[in-house]
Amino acid sequence: MKGLRVAGGFVAAFLLVTSPAARADQPPADPGMPPPAASPAPPPTAPPPAQGPPTASVAPGGGTASGSYTVRLHDLERRVNELKEQIFRSKARLNLLKETVLHGVIAGSRSLITHRNEMGSTYTLIKLVYALDGAEIFAKSDDAGHIADNPEFEIFNGSIVPGNHTLSVLMVYQGNGYGVFSYLKGYKFNVRDSHTFSAGEGKLTQLKVVGFEKGNPITTDPKDRPAVDFRENIMTDKGSATPTAATGDKK
Repeated sequence: MKGLRVAGGFVAAFLLVTSPAARADQPPADPGMPPPAASPAPPPTAPPPAQGPPTASVAPGGGTASGSYTVRLHDLERRVNELKEQIFRSKARLNLLKETVLHGVIAGSRSLITHRNEMGSTYTLIKLVYALDGAEIFAKSDDAGHIADNPEFEIFNGSIVPGNHTLSVLMVYQGNGYGVFSYLKGYKFNVRDSHTFSAGEGKLTQLKVVGFEKGNPITTDPKDRPAVDFRENIMTDKGSATPTAATGDKK
């Protein structure tokens, strides 16, 4: 019996030594000492922040979306410029109207402006613009050429401020070449000119603006033939007309 107890104690000691706990670097616990306190568990780590869906990056200079934005930006810029031009013209008209109401009616100065077309069949009037002292008073465009269906028509008839004024005109013609002048078809000719006149108190200033062909149809270059002639008449308070010399270069 004593031999069995010794053998059993030897086996128990062998199992204790070969166990994983016994193989640790720590020395074996003293049977008379209390068991060591358990080390605290490490704090739980926070989960990584959630990330949204990946955003698609557009390569510079080649994406369809980028090209669409560029087109829209150019279109917006063009419309802004058009609005600026309309505002400028509206302000000019308002200033002219204000001067007319405050001064022209009181002073009794008036002006009658008419347009007359004396161009031949080689040229068709497709655009006509008039401005008085920088303010647009008439503008019309028609690629079909119906602007000059009437040889003479009224542009402006109303009161103006006494004093000097400047009338500016732009005429755009479309070429109607035929025969040896067939190359004129499709060409456009711009004619710009201006005329300064004096509006007297109690008088009516009549201005007739004439578009005509100057020079010789054979020897004069077609681009030099379209011209403008200003014919001015001053009507006195008694209704008599005082014609002034034409300022155009009609020959």
